[in-house]
Amino acid sequence: MGQTLAFTTAGTILGVSATAPATFNAAGYAALTFTEIKEITNFGEIGRVYNEVLHNPVGSRETFKFKGSYNDGALQLTMAKAPTDPGQVILMAALNSDSDYYFEMELNDNPDGTSNTIIYFPGKVMSAPDSIGGADSVVGKTINISVNGSLIEVAAVG
Repeated sequence: MGQTLAFTTAGTILGVSATAPATFNAAGYAALTFTEIKEITNFGEIGRVYNEVLHNPVGSRETFKFKGSYNDGALQLTMAKAPTDPGQVILMAALNSDSDYYFEMELNDNPDGTSNTIIYFPGKVMSAPDSIGGADSVVGKTINISVNGSLIEVAAVG
């Protein structure tokens, strides 16, 4: 029987800090203190996407493709609304600020090893609407965090 290298999202945590790192590298981010954001039920997706640039010389009728600018995306967090959670309190402050906030996502990809993969990034909280739902729903919140710089991934060790 084969094995897989896949892992689940269960156990992944996201932390936030209002303090900028001294340097925008793994060491600078690792020196920060992050506050965990509780009650997240879905992280969404982030990652680099390039814009496609097309060049169509009339004489050859051929289309040439190039990579243009890129965007590292946005997390669209879904969560239960928890107004007293310190992490959610920081997110609400970030919503009302034009400043970047700083994030640390720790995956649960190496539960038997010595460390997990960590992804650091700066971001701006762009929206935070409540989701009220029906009688059998938990009051929720959707937080849109737009990545505003490079994603720095530190591989798991173990």
